[in-house]
Amino acid sequence: MKTAPRRILMALLLLLTAIAGSTALTARPARAASLVQITNFGTNPTNLGMFLYVPDSVKPNPAILLAVHFCTGSGPVFFSGTEFARLADQFGFIVIYPSATRSGACFDVSTAGALTHNGNSDPVGLVSMVRWVEQNRGGDPNRVYVTGASSGAMMTNVLLGDYPDVFKAGAAFMGVPHSCFATTDGSMWNTACANGTIIRTPQQWGDLARSMNPGYTGTYPRMQVWHGTRDTTLAYPNLGEEIKQWTNLHGLAQTPNFTDHPQPTWTRTRHGTTGTQATVEGVSIAGVGHQLPLAGQLAYAISFLGLDRAA
Repeated sequence: MKTAPRRILMALLLLLTAIAGSTALTARPARAASLVQITNFGTNPTNLGMFLYVPDSVKPNPAILLAVHFCTGSGPVFFSGTEFARLADQFGFIVIYPSATRSGACFDVSTAGALTHNGNSDPVGLVSMVRWVEQNRGGDPNRVYVTGASSGAMMTNVLLGDYPDVFKAGAAFMGVPHSCFATTDGSMWNTACANGTIIRTPQQWGDLARSMNPGYTGTYPRMQVWHGTRDTTLAYPNLGEEIKQWTNLHGLAQTPNFTDHPQPTWTRTRHGTTGTQATVEGVSIAGVGHQLPLAGQLAYAISFLGLDRAA
């Protein structure tokens, strides 16, 4: 995105404030491990930056989490402003924090090069980071996960559609469906999608994602999606459209198998299976805008992904 509307920048400032509050509420224990920049990690057509956190308590053959930041953010900002590193300390997985380097620091979820398997944009560099960790830090290729907020949540949807053979599951905070943000005018901003006015059938959404990797015949990753009901940056209807897409990719009905309220303002639905690691899970947060993840929510995401469990 070359130029963000002022309301988007204001929403991102709110998001930064919320993330800072999340960190303040959960103090990290002292540790020797630190964030390290990795260069020359493989094919990287858009010059992304790569930052790596390997906890002192890293497990043998560890799981890998790719944690993708929001517009105006960076890998180091997402590292210091979220609970992922503390959770990695607790459960022994590795976290990759990529950095977008274009103006505005948004990830490309719009161009034809991004919306295809082995294209020529950001997803290629992000997958190169994962493969570098597998080859150089002993990461388990069968336990690779992705999560993100805002632009990072949109990229989570894109990566799971482009590379369902690489990622096992994802957790997207305030995202949109795969291909919803597609543009052809060079702006990399799709107002209709951002406003939640692109409404498709589950089959249409599923077909769009499948068309990104037409040779793929395997199972698609599990998906967890989060959204605040008062989000005016990436509007709330996108939550329902994401659920349509991922239930269709798994051949599931639109009616959830399970509904509960983990917190008074949350509504959680599960499709396919009803346990913590459901096939598709949606979490709606009443009265909240473009401010996720809030304090404590990442623990739910880590549990959904399975990163709090042994291999």
